[in-house]
Amino acid sequence: MKSTHNRSTLSRALLVTTLLSALAGTAGAQQTRLNPQEKRITDEAIHADLQGYEATQGRIKALNDAGRPVRDYHLSKAQCWLDVSFHEYTRNDRSAFPQEALTESEKLIVDMENGVAPIPTDTALVNGAKYLRDDLWQRLKAIHGTPGFSCAQQAVACGEVELVHAGNEFNQQQWRHSKPYIQIAEDLVNDAEALARQCDVAPDTALTVTPGPLIANVLFEFDRDGRKDIRTYSLESIDRALATIASEKRELAGVTLVGHADRMQGKGFDYNQGLSQRRAQTVRELLIGRGIDPDAIRYEYRGDTRQVQECEGVKPRAALLECLLPNRRVEVRFELTR
Repeated sequence: MKSTHNRSTLSRALLVTTLLSALAGTAGAQQTRLNPQEKRITDEAIHADLQGYEATQGRIKALNDAGRPVRDYHLSKAQCWLDVSFHEYTRNDRSAFPQEALTESEKLIVDMENGVAPIPTDTALVNGAKYLRDDLWQRLKAIHGTPGFSCAQQAVACGEVELVHAGNEFNQQQWRHSKPYIQIAEDLVNDAEALARQCDVAPDTALTVTPGPLIANVLFEFDRDGRKDIRTYSLESIDRALATIASEKRELAGVTLVGHADRMQGKGFDYNQGLSQRRAQTVRELLIGRGIDPDAIRYEYRGDTRQVQECEGVKPRAALLECLLPNRRVEVRFELTR
């Protein structure tokens, strides 16, 4: 996962090294217009587009040079919009996504250059991007407005952009192409939550702020609920969570297991409800085996009522079942105290 997790950082480095850096301030508020796909067949057209990216990168650099920190939410979001635009441009994306993502970056840049306050924090689903993984969106939303947000701004901003990036890929080439960007978004959400938990808050709030839960998702194969039916990499998320609790020197107040099933119909009206319950019980035994007090574990069973990924239009069946994997989960919520 590490190489995927670092894709945004590598993309930013590629952008900075591929494009020269310094046209700060020369673009003003004028919107950069990329050449349409059919015209990107000459060196002149491509060079003009690269100059547009170069100028936009220079404006971000100028804002940073003027004192806006790299970790700032809006500067980070402008950079991440620029990164995903350039990433898709270099992959020969023929849709409106590179232009619309670049425009989102420039909107934020103009607001920052003009001293607009407050700058909106909404995230546009550019190019009609599919809204994917509501659970990740909600986890990012929960960080906004908390004391720990000041330390997590960059990860939150880029997580939101990557979810849009994933939704755009889903529309174009379905789940197989959106999956890597979903993984990047998941990593950024986990990073954001960790940064928010570890953030030094003001002394007058330190005693009243309770760190948010640490969340791991254990994923199951279709219509299965046993230990051998768990995707190995998702099982590793529990061990990473427990290691995080130890490294942050937190105390575990309790664990909530929320069992889920995907939307595929089972063998009877209550089948998916029972399936989600059996999955939660399997995870309970795993946690007990890792030293968690059984009395600290509680359950919720949601059946197929909480789908985080709908996968509409995905075919054939094997691809649909793989796309629905995030719904076949047990959400493990480690409740922490300071």
